[in-house]
Amino acid sequence: MPRPNTHLPFFPMSTYYITTPIYYVNDRPHIGSCYTTVLADVAARFHRLFGREVFFLTGTDEHAEKVVLTAREKGVSTRQWADTNAQAFRDAFTRLNVSFDDFIRTSEPRHTSKVEAYIRELLAKGHVYMGEYSGWWDASQEEYLTETVAKEAGYVSPVSGKPLVKRSEKNYFFRLSAFETRLKEHIDRNEDFIRPEARRNEVLGRLREGLSDIPISRAIPADAPADDPSRWGILMPDDPGHRIYVWIDALFNYLSAIDTPERAKFWPAGAHLLAKDILWFHAVIWPALLMALDKPLPRTIYAHAYFVRDGRKMSKSLGNFVDIDTLDAYCERYSRDALRWYYATQGPLFATDADFSHAKFIEVFNADLANGIGNCSSRVGNMIVKYFDSKIPDSKGVSELAGYDWPSIIGQSVSAAIAAADRLDIHAALGEGRALISKVDAYINATEPFKLAKKIDTEPGARDRLAAILYHCAEAVRAASLIMSPAIPEACARLWQSWNCQIPVAHATQTLHHLCEYAGEHALKPGQAIVKGDALFQRADPAEAAPGTPAQPEA
Repeated sequence: MPRPNTHLPFFPMSTYYITTPIYYVNDRPHIGSCYTTVLADVAARFHRLFGREVFFLTGTDEHAEKVVLTAREKGVSTRQWADTNAQAFRDAFTRLNVSFDDFIRTSEPRHTSKVEAYIRELLAKGHVYMGEYSGWWDASQEEYLTETVAKEAGYVSPVSGKPLVKRSEKNYFFRLSAFETRLKEHIDRNEDFIRPEARRNEVLGRLREGLSDIPISRAIPADAPADDPSRWGILMPDDPGHRIYVWIDALFNYLSAIDTPERAKFWPAGAHLLAKDILWFHAVIWPALLMALDKPLPRTIYAHAYFVRDGRKMSKSLGNFVDIDTLDAYCERYSRDALRWYYATQGPLFATDADFSHAKFIEVFNADLANGIGNCSSRVGNMIVKYFDSKIPDSKGVSELAGYDWPSIIGQSVSAAIAAADRLDIHAALGEGRALISKVDAYINATEPFKLAKKIDTEPGARDRLAAILYHCAEAVRAASLIMSPAIPEACARLWQSWNCQIPVAHATQTLHHLCEYAGEHALKPGQAIVKGDALFQRADPAEAAPGTPAQPEA
């Protein structure tokens, strides 16, 4: 019988559904899209270690008018351009070792048919009606801005800086205003619904201005040719003169992907991860649509900040934009685990932007990986190979020395990591593994096993004391590697293989507590053979140029 899942934190569910936003196919992946997706992957891997059955969704948003226009510029069909870039996203995420369970495209029939069904239901329930809209159109984002937002932005796009256009058109409208009170009450009652707190406050501030009904379709000119951008997308049910607005179409992906008998158990979502620029759609419009469809709301909508580079906003014109080629170069030189670790521990998880700096990358790589888990695991493994003939030593029941109570230390680290990961504080969760490695280093410095080894033939009890010290170290490193493995899965798998550990399996029935339990079922066993193995990470030279930097000519 599998063990009951007794150590789950405040979200006691056996399933966990996590999503990224779906990405525009008008261009290739870049640092932002890869960051969100790796962050979601780390969270998904944590929840699998918690014993939950996880469903992790990512994909592409393909029905924007600018996809059609960009395809024309490239001299290819819209479908070809969408196919090319959708594959580019899938390939990029695969290269970053992202363990998504599904990759959805909004141009797929499995999505378009569901969107049509959702809109029909909204029409039947009276939540959608025909009306006329007048507002400030942001062509770069394909959205209307309110007069207040447009005025604050100086009547230019807050994203692209291009002038807004005043225009009017007949559209189908969603009665967003009807859900204003329910939405406010839900946000007030559920402090984890919108996170981080700064984003929650931002949404509540805008809600005080009140909600207006929003257009959910775009009119198609009667004389528009077949390849006109206005025709690219999903048509309104029974009205081919209107196309469903791209943002409404896109939001429904979170539901359409799991709206099957086999996957229905995953709703409601545990977390929608996204960047702060698309918060309003996800925190206000999407919940209201779900209310209108009588669907439970997601547990958390988490909107992180942006990456900047070397203290400056990224821009292609400034030449400091981190594209997929740059990211591939970092993976090639330092490993994809290294890039994942930097993302997961240094990224813009909270309300403020974070810097992608080469100097900072090397500093973190050396401190946390090369000199951290890499050096510590090599140190411990090498001493076991040298002093105990490559066999895990027997601590003979001694679990505390030099003031270090290892069962308690490991248990507290694991509990803290679980609680942090469950609230999407990935920085803190991984930090527990890093801190555990630091405790092992401090313990080695305090107990000096390398000196004790010289006394095993002359000092009574020295060998048993050495055995206990190295067993403590090995068990703590094993636990730390499990906590850190969602970010650096390949390095940890190599360590487990060298130490002949049981490798945790996705959707395992065992929880992280059970897997990490000191001297427990999954612990290292006395007499268990290990091999020295290669170093997990090689220290990087802080003086070396960033990957992709042109070589300087010799003087």
